[in-house]
Amino acid sequence: MHVLLVEDDDLVASGIRAGLDLYGFVVDHVSTLASARSALEAVSSDAVILDRGMPDGDGLTLLEAWRASGVDLPVLVLTARDAVDERVQGLQVGADDYMIKPFDLDELVARLQALLRRVAGRSCAVVEHGSLCLDPTTREVTLEGRAVELSRRELALLETFLQSPRSVLSAGQLKDSLYGMNEEVESNALNVHIHHLRRKFGSGVIETVRGVGFRLGKPERVGQGVERNAVP
Repeated sequence: MHVLLVEDDDLVASGIRAGLDLYGFVVDHVSTLASARSALEAVSSDAVILDRGMPDGDGLTLLEAWRASGVDLPVLVLTARDAVDERVQGLQVGADDYMIKPFDLDELVARLQALLRRVAGRSCAVVEHGSLCLDPTTREVTLEGRAVELSRRELALLETFLQSPRSVLSAGQLKDSLYGMNEEVESNALNVHIHHLRRKFGSGVIETVRGVGFRLGKPERVGQGVERNAVP
């Protein structure tokens, strides 16, 4: 899952990135509103963490412009401005959540995960797709109750598909969920990760939509030729 972090304090941004990294998020950090505008056009993000006191203006100005133009990404405002009227203003212009600095990193992660659950229309933290289950908090994946070992990229890719189970996702969207804007990506990297997921969950778990992209299919049952490293 890709998060755009709009924060002008490099120390705070570094801590957030390190914390989100532990939960499998891909984070791109920008330190101005102008850079945030460009980043949102350049990369497919799943959520935005937005500071208010930016060098080139109030983050709410950018949020209001995004909402007016139809940008419906979940946005969590993270700011030191804690007055009630400021919190109300933030929610009224389109913030999905409003969190005050200083903050607890675990709470930030929990709130971010809650926003993503609501976007996906889920009420439960654990994502279930047939006999496949993913716990975003523990980063554990099981198939028919048996643990399946995934690499970090494989887990991020699977989570992206599970977040939008009925959508056809382009190769560009999927790459954005796995890599930051400044990372070099080999041309066949996405296909390699998809191949590994198909090997571990069955060839039908990721369907190719020719000329468009990929979508989530059905995992195969244990014993149907699925190769994976399962932990009893």
